[in-house]
Amino acid sequence: MCRGTRLSVLFIAALAAGCSDSAPKSPAQPSVAFVSNNPFEFWAIARKGTEKAATELGIKVEFRMPAHGSATEQRQIVEDLLVQGVQGIAVSPIDPKNQAEFFDEVAERVPLLTQDSDLPTGSKRLCFLGTDNYEAGKAAGQLVKEALPDGGRVAIYVGSMDAQNAIDRRQGVLDELADAKQAEGPTLGKYTLIGTFTDDASQENCKRKVEDTLVTHAKDDPESLCLVGLWAYNPPAMLAAVQDQGLAKKVKIVGFDENEETLQGIKYGNIQGTVVQQPFEFGYQAVRMLASLAKGDKSVVPDDGIRHIDYKVIKGDNVDAFHDELRALKGTDVR
Repeated sequence: MCRGTRLSVLFIAALAAGCSDSAPKSPAQPSVAFVSNNPFEFWAIARKGTEKAATELGIKVEFRMPAHGSATEQRQIVEDLLVQGVQGIAVSPIDPKNQAEFFDEVAERVPLLTQDSDLPTGSKRLCFLGTDNYEAGKAAGQLVKEALPDGGRVAIYVGSMDAQNAIDRRQGVLDELADAKQAEGPTLGKYTLIGTFTDDASQENCKRKVEDTLVTHAKDDPESLCLVGLWAYNPPAMLAAVQDQGLAKKVKIVGFDENEETLQGIKYGNIQGTVVQQPFEFGYQAVRMLASLAKGDKSVVPDDGIRHIDYKVIKGDNVDAFHDELRALKGTDVR
């Protein structure tokens, strides 16, 4: 099947299904969509944001999560949403490089935003909403420095290195450790990069890979080892592996996002800290922008096509206050 044919066939089929003797009517309730890159807890908070925006604006939001975190699933979800007739989509691309052509085709049909992770430069998406992942990566690198002020060994874990957020976060960590722009391992100043390990967005796979790292690198000097997890489920998997081998508080852990187990780990001193995003704002701001774009208002899109949403660094001295805020957010739509 040639380029763009599948989307075109789907779209024509959707139009044909809606044909009648009379002119088609505009939907009473506009509909937009928000698509994540995996099914983990992080996105439950984003969903709250989409729901609040939908209630305020009187629109419908289709919220979708790929059950297995695969690019194939995500593509099918987006194709189905187009057939449903949504008037805009915000997506976190799973494999931006290989999905770029497909999402450019989508952007020709409806307003397309990226959130959390971006598409390559030159794509037809209108705006990226989310964390400045490079700067957030540098913040994680600073946490590593605090955990190992005299230097040490570092292992990085993430679901996939195809996603732009993973690329940017990893680079931020490396540059911060090396005190140099565009640094690369294995030698990063006082630090040594053992490796970057991908797990196909599987917490179980991550735990197994951490166990392998501990067997090889933590036997003689566990206190000079720091594990860095770039996606939300990584820190809990890392902590479970460390605890299983009796190395809690010896092997250092630095994470991303606000998984419940991660926050508890910080409270008990088993995790140095985590860099948290604001997924609620991802959902809230994306839906508000899509609603305006669906009406033809492009003034809501920044000139540079980027809307960064601030991150926070959570450590022992502020984890309780942040945890309370998070519980309130999860329990209510009031902000």
